[in-house]
Parts: sequence; C-alpha cells; structure tokens
Amino acid sequence: MRNALVVADDLTGATDTGHGFAARGRGVRVRRSVDADTADAGSGGDPAPGADPVSETDADVLVVDTDSRDADPGTAAAAVARAVETRPAPLVYKKVDSTLRGNVVAEVDAALAAAGAALAVVAPAFPATGRTTEGGRHLVDGTPLSEAGYGVAESDLRGLFAGSEYPVARLDGDTVDAGPSAVAARLADLAAADRPTLAVCDARSDGDLDAIATGAASLEASALHVGSGGLAAHVSVPGDPSDPPPDVSTDPRRSGVLGVVGSVNERTLAQLEAVDDGAVVAVDPAAAVRDPASAGRAAAESLGALLDWHGRAVVTAATEPDDVAAAERAAGEIAGEGTAADSLAADRATGEIAGEGTAADSLAADRVAAALAAAARATVEASPPAGLVLTGGDTAGTVLDALDAGEIALTGEAVAAGVPVGAVADGPAAGTRVATKAGGFGTERVILNCLDALGR
Repeated sequence: MRNALVVADDLTGATDTGHGFAARGRGVRVRRSVDADTADAGSGGDPAPGADPVSETDADVLVVDTDSRDADPGTAAAAVARAVETRPAPLVYKKVDSTLRGNVVAEVDAALAAAGAALAVVAPAFPATGRTTEGGRHLVDGTPLSEAGYGVAESDLRGLFAGSEYPVARLDGDTVDAGPSAVAARLADLAAADRPTLAVCDARSDGDLDAIATGAASLEASALHVGSGGLAAHVSVPGDPSDPPPDVSTDPRRSGVLGVVGSVNERTLAQLEAVDDGAVVAVDPAAAVRDPASAGRAAAESLGALLDWHGRAVVTAATEPDDVAAAERAAGEIAGEGTAADSLAADRATGEIAGEGTAADSLAADRVAAALAAAARATVEASPPAGLVLTGGDTAGTVLDALDAGEIALTGEAVAAGVPVGAVADGPAAGTRVATKAGGFGTERVILNCLDALGR
C-alpha cells in the first residue's frame, strides 16, 4: 500500500528527500519517470533481467522524479499535477530545491490544486547543508539566497511566491520557537480561510523543522508539505511500512566503485581535487560535445582497467573552469554549422540554436552528460562495479537512463547529509549500490567518502 507520495523535480533531490523517510524505516522507491507506472523496465510489461518485480503501487513511500527543473513552467506544472492525480496517497510531499531553483511557484501551485489540500506548509530549509530561513529570508551558509550564486533573484519567501495564484502567509520564527502547539494553532487559522494558503515558514534548525512537521500533523485539515530533504526527515507517514529496505549484499560478480561527476559547481571541482589523480579519467570536454558516444566508449577502456586494478574510478569532463569554457566553445562551433538546428532538436527538442548562447550552453551540458553516460554504460557492461557514485542531478538521471534503470530502492543509509545510498532496481546494473549527490554542497572529501563507503 502506498502511504506517501513525494514529487521532486530532479533526481538527486528525489533521493535525498526520500532518504528522510527511508532513514526512519519506511520503504522508499524513487521512480525515474512521471509516466511509468511499474518497476518493469521491459516492453510489454516484461521485467528486465534482474529487475525487482515490486510494482510502484506497492511502495510504502513512492518518490516520483518529474525531471522538470529546466522545463517551462506550464510543462512542469502539468507533470506535477499528473503525478499527484494518478498516484493518490494519504500524504503528499512536494519536494523543492533547497536553493529554490526551478519552477518552484508553478509546481507548488499545481501540487496544491491536484492534492485538494486546505493549505501548503512551505519549509525549504535544510540546516544540515547550510540552508536556513530566518526573518522570512532564505539563506545559504548565512548569505541571502539572491547573493549566493544560485541564480535566484529573490531571498524573501513571500516575495518569491508573490506570483502564486494562492495567498501567502508567513509562519515566523517566534511562532516556530514556541513549539508544535503554536505552529498548529497558526496553521489551523490559515486552513480555515476560504481558499488554500501557502504558509511559508522560518526554520533555523532541525528542531524548528520538527516543530513545523509536528504541528502540521495535528491538523484536522489536509496539508500539502513543501520542502527539501530537511523537512522530509521530520514528516510522519501514516500507516505501517509495507515495503522493506532492499537487500544490497555484495554480488561476488561485481567489484569496485565507479564515480560519474557531471556537476561543474565550484564545490564539486574542489571535491574532485581530493580524489587521487590516478583514479580520475578526464574526458576531453570538446571531444565529448562533438561525439559523445565515441568519447564515452574511449573513456570506458580506462575506467574498466582502473576498476580491475585499483577498485575505483571516476569519470568527469571538468576538473577546472576552463573545461567548461572548452565545452561551450565546441557547442558554439556546432551552432554555426548547417546541422545546428537538427543537432539541438535531437538533444533538446527545442529547435534553433544559432546565435543563442544559453541554448548552446544547454547543448554542451547535454552532450557532456551523454558522453559520461555512455562511459558508464560501457563500463558496467564490461566491468560491472559493485557501486556507483553519481554527482549532479542531470548527469545522474542521464546515467540511469543509459543503464535502463527506472527505479532506485533506498536503503536508509547515507554517506553524509544529502548523500543517500540506494540500490538500482532494474536494468543491467540491477542490484548495484548507488549514492547520489547534488553538485552544490558537501565537504571537500564527500566524493572520496562516497567511494570509500560504497567500496566497503
């Protein structure tokens, strides 16, 4: 029986939010597509070899990745509404990015309408990763969000949600500090309004998030929970767990850990520096853009050898900012060719790119991700690893797509805050342990720690 539905806009966010439930003993499955309705990966409903036969309808907590962060707002809203309407559950949780990137307002509005809830309890803070909300403003390591380099222009939550079709009210720090009863009283007043309200909440600590979640749980009215991985760790799921954590005992046919790093965030680049240079295979970024499949296959030969000899290997196309520029220049060259529109149509289905820098950048990112995914697929086929470490939400999704992996079953374990561990449920990598990490946070040793943890 499905007791809760989580709807996320990218893969790493889906897994770290699902972990908040899995760590408390709930069975959690992360579904890679909003339109897939079972864990069967084969055509005609036939399970892929090694696939876990459990249907997503049996999942205790089902997490659906709509992959809509970079979609237009209308498309994103439609995907969220479809996920909520077709997968009813007693508890609905709309996952948003802890730095509020993507189509936050459109997706929250769509989730609230589809769930038919009386209010939305909005608490995006994730104190364990430095994201807090104080005085109505969202902060990253104490810096207002609009100044933190994440491309979000608004730090004030009421300002950010000003474009919502619903009224917005604030649950201030004093109310949260007063505890669950005070939170419940304030939320009950808002739920009694004539139309649903967005209650945006201050939260500086995990204790604050617990007070918000506990107060919301006591309401008689239905509430949509909106948050990142922080709030999820405190929201209670109704009913008994019905889907036990997966068995991820090591398959003797598999060995070593393969890391795939697609994020170019400065934190990720610093984390790569902590990995032994001898374990890193750097794909030429320009070659990856020009011919992703060939670049990926070439990298796989080195990756397989490293897995056999050293038990770990990491593939990336960016170890420094200049690599990003090289990929973008190569994409710009493609944009100047006669086949530019066809190339982008194949990769992004968005049409003409000539003279449009942001579209060329998207082309570069997509082709680099495709090259890394091709490297991962070829490596898994030739030298199956016991573990995968995937960094960067878009890259992680592209790699799993290349591996025909439609679902991840979370174990309840984590390497660090925001870095959960699960098992691939289907496809050629079925049974492989996998750790996922967003690019924008973590200590300098977190990638190295992931390789160590999955290698044990």
